[in-house]
Amino acid sequence: MMLLGIDTSGAVSVAIVGGDLDGLDLDVRHVRSDARARHHDEVLLGLIDAVLQDAGIARSQLNGIVVGRGPGPFTGLRVGLVAARSIAAVLGIPLHGVCSLDALAHQALTEADSAGAPDGAGPLPERTVAVALDARRREVYHSRYRRLTDGTVLREAGPAVAPPAEVAADLTACELLVGSGTRLYPELLPATSELDDVDASHLIEVAALLHSQGEDLTSTDPLYLRDPDAAKPTARKSALGH
Repeated sequence: MMLLGIDTSGAVSVAIVGGDLDGLDLDVRHVRSDARARHHDEVLLGLIDAVLQDAGIARSQLNGIVVGRGPGPFTGLRVGLVAARSIAAVLGIPLHGVCSLDALAHQALTEADSAGAPDGAGPLPERTVAVALDARRREVYHSRYRRLTDGTVLREAGPAVAPPAEVAADLTACELLVGSGTRLYPELLPATSELDDVDASHLIEVAALLHSQGEDLTSTDPLYLRDPDAAKPTARKSALGH
């Protein structure tokens, strides 16, 4: 079985992972990404085709899709969600939605665990993780997590959006702090790792973990957290200027 992962909450990331959400033994096959800002609609479909070619499979061989729900900028996030919904509908395969910040927290935990115990031996240490992504308008999308020793990851706060100064104390109190927001505001949000954007393979791994815990992943509603820049006028305006 093959799963396609798509995330456009920041950079565009696409992954092919072998396995299914009913089992946690996933095989990451190929990942491609493009970090250019505001090019999501131009690069996403090309990345999907490229990663399928890397894996040597056709779209018809996909068994499911996991898509990042954000939070993220309105236009970029919509590109990924629309593409995922369209492909899933055409192929008649399941579509699952995951908060993008959850995936980045999973990446940070995986990286920290690998650095602390390269052989993977021993119990998992309890860790706290904070994620801060660039939300533009001098704000960050943020969440905080706690990973228990049994592997359960609890989201303790967020997702939310705020100026970095307002959340700096809470985020820097965590052992791990990652995300593109740390690169923009290093004095307020000093990073513990160079992880900036979501890797779509981790999106699929998080989906499998949440699925095993009985979480409902059927919603692919976007987590915009605020209104888009373009808004409908609240009152009808006369064409004559009166």
